[in-house]
Amino acid sequence: MLRSVVSNSIRRTNVTTNGLLLCRGGRTAGRLPPCHYDKALGYHCASSFGSQTNQNASTISSNDKRLTWQAEHNVDIQRVTQRAIIHELTQEQTRTIETVVPWFLNSMPPSYFRQVPEEYRMSHMKAIAAIKDANIDMHMNLQSVKPDGRLILTFIRPGAETGGGLLKLIKDLPWNHNDDGYLPLSEVKVFTAQDEILSISMFTYGEENAGPENVEEAGAHILEYAETLMKGDTVVGDIHPEPEDLFLRENIVDHMKRCSENYIRGADPRRFLQQMKLVRQVSGNEGVAILEEESLDEDTLGCYWLNIAIPNSLPQISLENATRLLDLHHFDVLRAHLDMISDGENGDVTMIRILVSPMDRDRPDKELFRSSFVTPMDGQGSRDDMFKLLKRELKRTKWLDPETMDLVFDRYPWLGVRRGEIITGFCSLMHPIMSKINPLAFSKTSIFHTVTKKRYIGHASAIVDLFLDRFHPTQRISQEDFESQRARLQELIEAEIEDTMAAGLLYKMLEIVSHSLKTNIFLENRYAFGLRLDPSIMVAEQGEDRELPYGILFAHGRRFNGYHVRFRDISRGGMRLVTPPNGEQYALESARQYDECYGLAFAQQLKNKDIPEGGSKAVVLIDVDSLSLSAKNFVMRKSVKAFTDTILDLIVDTPETREQCVNFRGRKEVIYLGPDEQVIPQDINWIIQRAAKRGYDTPNAFMSSKPRAGINHKEYGVTSEGVNVYLDVALREILGLDPKKDSFTLKMTGGPDGDVAGNELKILIREYGDNCKIVGIADHSGCAEDPEGLNHEELMRLFHASLCISHFSESKLGTDGKLHLASTEEGVKARNSMHNRLVSDAFVPAGGRPNTIDMHNYKHFLLEGGGGASSPLIVEGANLFITTEARQALFEEAGVAIVKDSSANKGGVITSSYEIICAMLLSEEEFTDNKQQIVNEVLEKLRNFASMEAKLMFREFHNYPGSLPYHSQMISNAINNTTDVVIRALDDSLVSEAEVMELLPLFRDHLPKTVADLAFDRVKERVPSQYVKNAIASSIASKMVYREGTKFVDAQPQDKLATIALAYIEKGKQVALLRESLEKGGVLGDSEKQDILALLEAGGARTALNLF
Repeated sequence: MLRSVVSNSIRRTNVTTNGLLLCRGGRTAGRLPPCHYDKALGYHCASSFGSQTNQNASTISSNDKRLTWQAEHNVDIQRVTQRAIIHELTQEQTRTIETVVPWFLNSMPPSYFRQVPEEYRMSHMKAIAAIKDANIDMHMNLQSVKPDGRLILTFIRPGAETGGGLLKLIKDLPWNHNDDGYLPLSEVKVFTAQDEILSISMFTYGEENAGPENVEEAGAHILEYAETLMKGDTVVGDIHPEPEDLFLRENIVDHMKRCSENYIRGADPRRFLQQMKLVRQVSGNEGVAILEEESLDEDTLGCYWLNIAIPNSLPQISLENATRLLDLHHFDVLRAHLDMISDGENGDVTMIRILVSPMDRDRPDKELFRSSFVTPMDGQGSRDDMFKLLKRELKRTKWLDPETMDLVFDRYPWLGVRRGEIITGFCSLMHPIMSKINPLAFSKTSIFHTVTKKRYIGHASAIVDLFLDRFHPTQRISQEDFESQRARLQELIEAEIEDTMAAGLLYKMLEIVSHSLKTNIFLENRYAFGLRLDPSIMVAEQGEDRELPYGILFAHGRRFNGYHVRFRDISRGGMRLVTPPNGEQYALESARQYDECYGLAFAQQLKNKDIPEGGSKAVVLIDVDSLSLSAKNFVMRKSVKAFTDTILDLIVDTPETREQCVNFRGRKEVIYLGPDEQVIPQDINWIIQRAAKRGYDTPNAFMSSKPRAGINHKEYGVTSEGVNVYLDVALREILGLDPKKDSFTLKMTGGPDGDVAGNELKILIREYGDNCKIVGIADHSGCAEDPEGLNHEELMRLFHASLCISHFSESKLGTDGKLHLASTEEGVKARNSMHNRLVSDAFVPAGGRPNTIDMHNYKHFLLEGGGGASSPLIVEGANLFITTEARQALFEEAGVAIVKDSSANKGGVITSSYEIICAMLLSEEEFTDNKQQIVNEVLEKLRNFASMEAKLMFREFHNYPGSLPYHSQMISNAINNTTDVVIRALDDSLVSEAEVMELLPLFRDHLPKTVADLAFDRVKERVPSQYVKNAIASSIASKMVYREGTKFVDAQPQDKLATIALAYIEKGKQVALLRESLEKGGVLGDSEKQDILALLEAGGARTALNLF
């Protein structure tokens, strides 16, 4: 009766034993069988249990001074009763301990005793004994602290830890990377008793201390094994790694310095070397390496070890993904281990080792693996085939978007990872297309929800199968079969799908399949799903009137979608990251992502008129909703890697890509990137290193603005140097001011810490001093306004300290000056309206989001009462700050002269182009030794390009109707059109190789003088021939247009333009010789006099009037 009272009391409460919290779970505990104590193991712990039992009994007996069963006056009866209870409880606990301890020592696997310190083993045995004695379910959560301060959470559960059970544990862990108090998971150990009665899972949180001071002592057993292995003295018949240089002593010691002491001391030598090899495979990159092998232990025969090395990942997420996939494929997890190994600047490598067992080991092997692994896509195969599938999917889990994981792991496991990834990728690709038709019906969420409905998922899957058949590396269907199957699917959709929205989406998926020219879907180690698309797929409706790009690349990955749009075969342009702060804003950005990328690329094409590369842009939209700052940065860096590696998948020419990537485009493609918004030096370095590893022809040229061997745009103010040339010419031509002599006022968006804005402030003060009165500056932090002009010294202080405008000292403001902070509602309103409110001679938008001024709000820029605009002159330092329609409206209604972005800020792209050619021709040492001289020459060239265009643009603006943006675009169109026809002439052999060689001096003239002097003789060897042709063509085009004007080019027949352009250059040489003769003052021959007279006759009065 007394035992029953105490037992029931324990059942109703949590039990705390020696600081361990024992919580009741929901499943029935397995019954521990009687076992015999194994003396050979040498564990003696009965006295410890007895000591703890006495303490607990004393605690229970003293909980209440007056208990219901005590006699009130007879002290002797009370004493005897207490002793009887204590004796009974002690005997009960002793019997439990005598059963638990020998069972525990015999049933836990040897690795448990090797890897878990004795103090934790004792805690586990005490907890198990206490819970069994209390006769409650075998669910216990224990918490302890390691000597180094890290926290250990231990979970004891009944039975073997299935993939689903471990997955639930991981999902319920108290920390994740979004928590403010996030502690990183640094170690995991999961053990299952050999009779599968219980499992023990230990999760260690906190930063792990550095490895042992003496790694050779800690890893002596590993070094000894490696030495034996290298000598060939290992036991014949055992399975050992193949000897290789990686296993030399110095390499192992170097690797052990990156490992924790616990990992080294507890490691089996053979396993340590195997995992070391995996780490080497992924070191410095973002791939995943997996080794699968059968277990050699007698007690786990028929089970398999999976060793997984995952670099630069969140360990808890990696473990969750792995267990989620194992559960999908019906595996029990018998043991699991997770350790972190340093990878230097690349972060850490998460090393996961899992012992898995098919859930039904009694079924025949073939039947088992068919039921566990096979998806309809993959057919039936051997165990090796099935593990190949498992390993492929394990590699993909690092990069899968959460939507894809839910689709294939929870909703439709039969889909398989590959199909699911394509479906989510297609849905993301459709959003910016279909939202133009109906933004409400075709929202991002509704598109995915509709396509993946049970009613339609089979149709979507069939479309994806057609895509896979079309691009299969070895079993690709013919074009005839493709068209036949495509027609059959269209008929099926028409017959079976009544919902017009669903049918429209499925038809669009079929169009995507037809318009896909290349994919990386069959590359084993890809980071994301990539497509090279026929640009016409992005046209939402018939009659959309805008120029089609040359090519589009699309990438869909974990938490991101990215577009790369270009308007010429060889192209360059920046990559920007867009990170909306919430889900609603993300959906809006998703709908307009392609249009933003298109607009930026088109603007780049217009501004790239002076260089060999066409215009391009990459926009990567990243989902950072609800992420902490550290998690946001982590996801951004991963997205950059995944996106750029996917581009490399689609453009590098290697044996792997030739074998695995069917290419309907049929030609090599050359792309150069540059940094834009939120891309950091760490990204740039990784991209260049990755391009080299992937086999890109000119890896140093793949990404501009390299920290050491590049020309940093912000450091040298290259974009702003060009902006200021246009501002200077515009002030003179539009306002009749000489900024060197006359005072003028200016307002600006973009802060002193910004690239374009900060450097423009520096140049304005350098060139014009007190003549320039900067009456207002607005950036993300607020705005500063002063009608007397903001203090120059204070602005330069902020610029040099890289501080935003909110740090402007109010003591430096004039009498009517104000500082508005964006931390207040009033400050936000003031900041957002500053560019409209303040009156100034000129406005330079040098920062801000695209389309800030559009047709809905452009009138705010106008003065009340019809008195014109708040600024009669705008020079666009920022891209797409004003929409095309708003520019025209401001010009027509208020006469605002706007120098558009494709002219004003082209200095940055010119600089990046020169950086590309420097990377091709010069070694890094040559570049750095001559960097300042090269930079000075580049700055001089970009100022010259800006000056030539500005003078032509204002000349045509004064002579012909149309706004400045119109004439700016006409200049770009004229140069680009001429460049394209000359390129075609050079490509189509209309010009002989000898004639091309005669044009090489144009390429030399294009180069900075120092580069030409050092390395022009390397051009044939190091510069792609197509690049040289492009450079020659753009040089010819820009020379002709800047000198003769757009009307001259437009007047030429298109089919003769290339011939005329080439002849123009030849005639230009003759004119140059005549000019040289005149300048020398020598006696002219009769033929020279006739040539001069002919030129004067041809130009005549029209030339004198400056009309072209």
